[in-house]
Amino acid sequence: MTPPLLYAVAAAALLLAGWSGWFAVRDRAVVLRQLWGAAVVEGLMLLQAVVAGVRQATGAEPAEPLVFWGYVVTQLVLLPAAALWAFAERSRWSSVVLVVAAVAVAFLQLRLNQTWGS
Repeated sequence: MTPPLLYAVAAAALLLAGWSGWFAVRDRAVVLRQLWGAAVVEGLMLLQAVVAGVRQATGAEPAEPLVFWGYVVTQLVLLPAAALWAFAERSRWSSVVLVVAAVAVAFLQLRLNQTWGS
């Protein structure tokens, strides 16, 4: 894994979680700008997946390839699913859903680093 990209994804996910958490505390639903923020995080995760695939193709193997790619696929599916749910649920719970998904993405970044370097 490339640490700068890993930290960028984790930081962006935590910023999204904080922003959505602020909306949840204020009893507000997710707004379109937050979904655009989730799209930025998703784009960073896609870039990260491409970089990891290129690194693996050139010989740098994760210690646990199946677990690593399972985490990559999980994080790539998590935010779009949460965004769809948040878009459909027009209450404060949409913000809570986005908080949970963004925190999970940040946690998965830690696990990705651990499974690559183990």
